[in-house]
Amino acid sequence: MNDLHAAARRCLEATDPADKLRLTFDAWAALQAGTLAADPASPPPEPIGPPGRPARPRLVPSRELAQRGLGTEAGRAALVHAIAHIEFNAIDLAWDAIYRFRGKPDAYYLDWASCANDEARHFSMLSARLDELGHAYGDFDAHNGLWEMAEKTAHSDTARMALVPRVLEARGLDVTPGMMERLRRQGDDRTVAILEVILREEVAHVAAGTRWFHWCCERDGIDPETTFARLLDDYMNGSLRGPFNLDARREAGFSETELVWLQTLG
Repeated sequence: MNDLHAAARRCLEATDPADKLRLTFDAWAALQAGTLAADPASPPPEPIGPPGRPARPRLVPSRELAQRGLGTEAGRAALVHAIAHIEFNAIDLAWDAIYRFRGKPDAYYLDWASCANDEARHFSMLSARLDELGHAYGDFDAHNGLWEMAEKTAHSDTARMALVPRVLEARGLDVTPGMMERLRRQGDDRTVAILEVILREEVAHVAAGTRWFHWCCERDGIDPETTFARLLDDYMNGSLRGPFNLDARREAGFSETELVWLQTLG
């Protein structure tokens, strides 16, 4: 039986996107086949650092990213690239949740390996769309916000489950419908079709974050709603802007109390 934590580390360390995708797909297939499992005797995780990445894209502060309209093919390519970058980071985020946090139920590891597999497939679809638009991953600058939050929450599974899937990744649930509508107006049905798949599957990813955040809170005897509010305040100064996709967040496990509270923040 091969060790899932070691497989997660190999995926994390892969620098070439093609290698990261191949390792991810292979690990998911092995987990499903029963030849890969979390080994309690696996060496403890190394301190978190940057994951394996290609030399490009260049990572810059988000405020330095060029703003491009969707009225040109280059502008649409830049948007597809930005989403591809989020999905590429999400592969590493899912594997780090497996590599870093030990002693969890098998269902936890199954959830995050499934998410990694989905994110790799999303990245593959977006990369193919970029190629159709005459570009490739790395052609535009990107930012490092998702991984920075992973580093800030590396010490706490509770904070990680609250803030990466339920805040940063959940943002995609809020903004994707609007992006799809703008792309439809530009006649870009090819990109819209990809985003429809991603939006549908990201609901399940955020739901996994909700499920395991609640599990952590129950383990520690703390209230999930007040803990979520406290963590958002501690790590993000309580800042979270709307509008919010209430239906998608509800499907992803947000309580009515949380949804009402979130709307007071935006």
